[in-house]
Amino acid sequence: MELAVNNSNEKLSVSDAVFGRDFSEDLVHQVVVAYRNAGRAGTKAQKTRSEVAGTTKKSKKQKGGGARHGALTAPIFVGGGVTFAAKPRSFEQKVNRKMYRAAMSAILSELNRQGRLKVVDAFDVTETKTSALVAKLKDFDLGKRPLIVTEEASEHLYLSARNLPYVQVRDVQGLDPVSLVGADTVLITTDAVKKIEEWLA
Repeated sequence: MELAVNNSNEKLSVSDAVFGRDFSEDLVHQVVVAYRNAGRAGTKAQKTRSEVAGTTKKSKKQKGGGARHGALTAPIFVGGGVTFAAKPRSFEQKVNRKMYRAAMSAILSELNRQGRLKVVDAFDVTETKTSALVAKLKDFDLGKRPLIVTEEASEHLYLSARNLPYVQVRDVQGLDPVSLVGADTVLITTDAVKKIEEWLA
């Protein structure tokens, strides 16, 4: 298949397996959830009744004082233990390489079908200025949450986009399913397309 290159009459030949794949919602959902879970620290820790520092002596006499209670370390008291205390754990979910690459291809293919994948010959800024990047982005209708993908993101481009709330810049090596799914439009260079094709084909 071929992708149209913006501001040019040229067409870029690409693999159907990468940019023309059927969309699998279940696969994409699984990979996106696994990717987000991999970023969770999993360090939350709470104390159980037995771990709370405090006396286990009966707090008051058994009868004559209203409700009957034992130690003040019980979960019903402020400062007591937690009934089902959270402990450090890993949220990692196994996703093999084949599944991950298939999901990335499915996302890129769906973006292409919806007209949300815009290919350009090159995209960069010559100086670290947010205003320069904003002026350059006005030439494209990218929506509120654009994602710029280049073969190797330059420091000028990365720093210029840093102050723009919803503009993301990725190089091919740092491309991930969450950033692709969350973008309104993906602006990608021809060199990046070729490198992605080599990676996913």
